[in-house]
Amino acid sequence: MSSTGVFAAISYMASAVLLVMFNKAALSSYRFPSANVITLLQMLSSCLILYVMRYFKIISFNNDRSKSEHNNNLFTLVSTKRLFQTIPLAFTYLLYMLVTMESVRNINVPMYTTLRRTTILFTMIMEYFLAGQKHSALIIFSVGIIILGAIIAGIRDLSFDGYGYGLVFTANICTATYLALISRIGRKSSGLNIFGLMWCNGIICIPFLLLWTSVKGELEAMLSFPHLYSVGFQVVICLSCVLAFMINYSVFLNTTLNSALTHSICGNLKDLFTITLGWLIFAGLPFDWVNVMGQALGFTGSIFYAFFKYKGM
Repeated sequence: MSSTGVFAAISYMASAVLLVMFNKAALSSYRFPSANVITLLQMLSSCLILYVMRYFKIISFNNDRSKSEHNNNLFTLVSTKRLFQTIPLAFTYLLYMLVTMESVRNINVPMYTTLRRTTILFTMIMEYFLAGQKHSALIIFSVGIIILGAIIAGIRDLSFDGYGYGLVFTANICTATYLALISRIGRKSSGLNIFGLMWCNGIICIPFLLLWTSVKGELEAMLSFPHLYSVGFQVVICLSCVLAFMINYSVFLNTTLNSALTHSICGNLKDLFTITLGWLIFAGLPFDWVNVMGQALGFTGSIFYAFFKYKGM
């Protein structure tokens, strides 16, 4: 892993942890009822930031800046051909968001966290089928330790729920497919760089997400939200949108420079830091040695993975 790849991984984990905190502040502290509206606002903000940066020629949407389009028409910044090439990536991401939100609403958090960590295994499988990526026995061994740690951490809370399990595993498949597609499209000669892929992702997803939030009545609920014009709430939402842009960029960068599996490992480490901050910041969280042992085992597996990856094993 290069120094740039290490920076990409650390940037993803840092922005992801901060984003969780600000989202939690909006949804829990202010009791904002429309989680999907926050996602919609984050996507709109991301596209706005990309458009402004593209307008002032700070960035380009192409790998070769010399071939960058010179017009600033909102609908022709990316050609129709390139836009169609990214449709599988965008729809997988949209499905992942919707299924994830549904799974969080229907199952308890410990079971959700435990099952979501098995995304690492799904990612390895999707990398093999979509990108032909193979991993060494040592890498597979370290991933096995991570999954075992996740099972131990949540063993006291696991109870069979067919519908809940189905939702989470569907979310895992969508996540793994999304990461593998990023890696695959990033290597193809589509002519789009990370910013171009982010733009296509937003342009394709926003209309569908807007329709979904309208049908579910979340936009109407937002307009009647009592803290909508509160400065504190608006600051939290603005920071959440900025962090969402940063995390979207770091997801593409980390997956492109490193691999989809490395990104999943970073997600596992990020969860560990988030849980630790939760214990330190929020009162009333239960302490369980079995859970701690599972978390430690998962962290050990992540260290093994990082070491084997660094050594090229």
